[in-house]
Amino acid sequence: MITQFEEKGKIFTPKITKDQRQVLIQTTSQKIRGYFHVQTDLRLLDELNESNHFLALTDVEILDGNEIILHKSNFLAINTDQIIWILPTDEIVEK
Repeated sequence: MITQFEEKGKIFTPKITKDQRQVLIQTTSQKIRGYFHVQTDLRLLDELNESNHFLALTDVEILDGNEIILHKSNFLAINTDQIIWILPTDEIVEK
């Protein structure tokens, strides 16, 4: 990683460009729909494997079993231990 230092000691790092991927996540009790941010040069799976114990999601909707919206939030950090599966919504095939 390249870093630059200012005279006063402030550290500058390069900006990491990320793409938004809308995902549907099944947890042990609910579904979550939101945007997961993936580095442009990585796959969704690569980003998941590199993450620590939490995933950051934006523009989140928490759904019940009937897909009724229970909660909405601008941000959600979800514990990866609670995830059963994750599906990019642009890869859903209609019947």
